[in-house]
Amino acid sequence: MKRNRRISAVAALALAALVTGTGAGFAATTTPSATPVATHAFDTAPARASAPTRSFQGTLPAPTGRYAAGEDVIHLTDASRPDPWVPSSGPRQLTVTMVYPAVPGTGTPAPYMTLAEAAGHIQRAKIPASSGITPQNVSSITTHAFDGARPQRGKYPLVVLSPGFGDPRMMLTSLATELASHGYVVALVGPTHEDSGETLANGQTPPCAICDDPKLDMNKVTASRALDASFVIDQLTHGNTAWRLAHLIDKHEIGMAGHSIGGASAAATMIADPRVRAGVNMDGKFYPVPMPGQINRPFLMLGEADSTSRDTTWGRTWAALGGYKKWLTVTGANHPSFTDVDLLEQQAGFPTPPLDPERGIVITREYVTAFFDRTLKGIHRPLLDGPSPNNPEVLFQH
Repeated sequence: MKRNRRISAVAALALAALVTGTGAGFAATTTPSATPVATHAFDTAPARASAPTRSFQGTLPAPTGRYAAGEDVIHLTDASRPDPWVPSSGPRQLTVTMVYPAVPGTGTPAPYMTLAEAAGHIQRAKIPASSGITPQNVSSITTHAFDGARPQRGKYPLVVLSPGFGDPRMMLTSLATELASHGYVVALVGPTHEDSGETLANGQTPPCAICDDPKLDMNKVTASRALDASFVIDQLTHGNTAWRLAHLIDKHEIGMAGHSIGGASAAATMIADPRVRAGVNMDGKFYPVPMPGQINRPFLMLGEADSTSRDTTWGRTWAALGGYKKWLTVTGANHPSFTDVDLLEQQAGFPTPPLDPERGIVITREYVTAFFDRTLKGIHRPLLDGPSPNNPEVLFQH
């Protein structure tokens, strides 16, 4: 099944629903196919859903940890390689949102995305002005992250986050702020030329260059993202020239998580880079399926019940994993339940899956945080030991 490939309509979904596409596709359907096809229910949203509220004001849930979430946006250029999708643009450029443990009451509220990024989503999704969805109200979604907030003292594990195909990095903001509040530095890496737009250092916000390519090799996408992730780790763990607060990072404790193709990219990065000590795939087909012996470090597989049962790459990956591992499914979830998408879609007045969108975010935050607490901090979390009466939707597959 091509869950990772629900693309071009991705932005259509996410901003038709008011946010952005998610390599999962908002209310996208998931069907096996030999050729990647974008199939989003919101491609025809006006025919089956009421119009979104004109005064839409999106709000993400506040983080639950002891710290506030500070935010910085940094721009990095990998001079060692050209952009893989648009070589004529020069060296690979990346926009990265750094989210970190901060002192409460400091900094200023951070925007969800830039106006140009929001406009790019609206344009790609062909959202009419009459919908009330504007770059202004999309960019101003409340994130509970604070620009320039004063950092907490200490050193913290680094977690790299990678979004779904067609999705900008912001789709994982709820997870990023939660991790930061629990004592992690988070790097949300924007997939340049793989979504409706990431604003780069030069102020340009290039559109997706590969979203509509039916012959795109997704193994090349995960290989490229693995290079991106390793480059970002290099930049963040060698001095503080890339980021002014790099001293907060414990370079010996690094994890990576991703949604959809971003989850597959977490596995690909672990295969290529031994510095990544633990990984999480949230509902993504594996490209490629790891071979036995390639990943002998902790790995969490967290997905919707129906799709993971039909995706043979999960079973093969499970058999190949050699370290501490968990395979969890969430009853009632859909592909974007592990991102910000469903909640913002609900707030915009569109239909959502059986699983309450806020529950989807709560479950994702709790299990991903518990996993990294155990694997990067050495803290035992009973939540991972087996079924919990507080989370009846979560099923332990093995």
